[in-house]
Amino acid sequence: MSLLEIDRLSVRIGETEILREVSLSVAPGEIVALTGESGSGKSMTALAAMGLLPRGAETSGALGLGGEDLLSLSERRLCGLRGKAMGMIFQEPMTALNPVQTIGAQVAETARIHAATPGKAEDLARRALDRAGLEAIPMDRYPHELSGGQRQRVVIAIATVLAPRLLIADEPTTALDVTTQARILSLLERLAREDGMGLLLITHDLAVVHGLADRIAVMNKGEVVETGPTKTVFAERRHPYTRALFEASAHRADLVPQDAQMPLLTVKGLTRTYPLPRPRPFAPRPRMTALKDVSFTLGRGERLGLVGESGSGKSTLTRALLGLDPVDSGTIALAADAPGAKRMQVVFQDPYGSFNPRHRVRRLLAEPFHGLPDAPTGAALDARIARALNDVGLEPSAADRHIHAFSGGQRQRIAIARALITDPEIILFDEATSALDVRVRAQILDLIADLSRRYGLSYIFISHDLSVVRGITDRVLVLKDGEIVEDAATETLFDNPRHPYTIALMEAAPRLPDHPDSAEGGGDHAA
Repeated sequence: MSLLEIDRLSVRIGETEILREVSLSVAPGEIVALTGESGSGKSMTALAAMGLLPRGAETSGALGLGGEDLLSLSERRLCGLRGKAMGMIFQEPMTALNPVQTIGAQVAETARIHAATPGKAEDLARRALDRAGLEAIPMDRYPHELSGGQRQRVVIAIATVLAPRLLIADEPTTALDVTTQARILSLLERLAREDGMGLLLITHDLAVVHGLADRIAVMNKGEVVETGPTKTVFAERRHPYTRALFEASAHRADLVPQDAQMPLLTVKGLTRTYPLPRPRPFAPRPRMTALKDVSFTLGRGERLGLVGESGSGKSTLTRALLGLDPVDSGTIALAADAPGAKRMQVVFQDPYGSFNPRHRVRRLLAEPFHGLPDAPTGAALDARIARALNDVGLEPSAADRHIHAFSGGQRQRIAIARALITDPEIILFDEATSALDVRVRAQILDLIADLSRRYGLSYIFISHDLSVVRGITDRVLVLKDGEIVEDAATETLFDNPRHPYTIALMEAAPRLPDHPDSAEGGGDHAA
């Protein structure tokens, strides 16, 4: 018997049809993956199941939970089901959590709402946090005091504190490194298998689906275009859209070999420490070492990858290279003909958050010229802006629009255009593709490879996605606890990793099957 039963569900907002006759079911203890690109209708399907559709949405079809018609229930009844019978894990844990409340209070809140006494609610919160793998974390901690993986576990604890029958997980591992991702996926699988909880996993990562889900539904433009057991869908890939997703997931950019013998950037003995809170009054302040004697070079035209878990020192190193964070010791030197900020630019992870939404693209692209003595003006500036937009495949007319008028992939292209506008020799790509759909990601990677080919661009590509790093770099640095533990050519590193930490990263990364006929069902992901 199905736990969640969606039968020909359609959702319309005004004249726009959001979902079109979606049919889907989740049984107790079953893991069903819902995959597709942004705008395909995945999240709207989840919101419909939770009774959280936008005001004014018109629905037709059937949507039931344990035989109860969710579409006909009052808001009061739906509130009684949310948290108790069904829970939801949202994509961004820092946004989902209240920054001014302790994690214990937030986990206990669900129990208190459903009539538990304060003492009982606290006991349930502690038990939920323990089961989520946070036994050592006090309940009086605040979200900002936890790592990304720990915050995601808190969100899972909130959603499962009352052991709901249905759990909906909306992109629960998107921003996590591979080892943390493996632990979160293992936790979700255990909750489903041990508690008999139905799990609807929403993700665009087909490698995650392959290692976890019993069944899969592929959505495109509000419709389920293919569905079935994971093994069958992965082997047959009947719909053209499904095949396109698989091709994009395995895509590797065409990198032309570059002669990178001449050093452009030289880093020697970089060390950075941060003071920690005093263990007791008047005691010396201990220090945490974020970078420890980091040394490497970047050649002209070289494409360098930087990988490691959260907390390994990647962000600290990036800020140091950009001159945004002082270092305790060591040197960062550009070649003599590459003066300062004009020759080094950065592309950030979140293309929307890195732009001022009040300004038009023209002004946003001109920001890197601020403070430069030879900054172009007038017609010369307009020409530079037009060229930068053309370089990333956008029309010059895009300069007159605001950033909200663009898709996620277009925003990332604009972010790359902003980095290119000063003709830099080095660009730092900081998790520049982690928030993108697989097909958009493939387009951005091809764009980066093309820019490297046309301009001999050197770049440092920072990412937790090992498959992306393998396809876009010549050499890879592996960072652990602030130290470079392995430095090797990309193919050498992936084919023959030497350091135990590198091997652990490789084993934790989810993988697509090499050939369609080798696809397997759920349960074989690396933990």
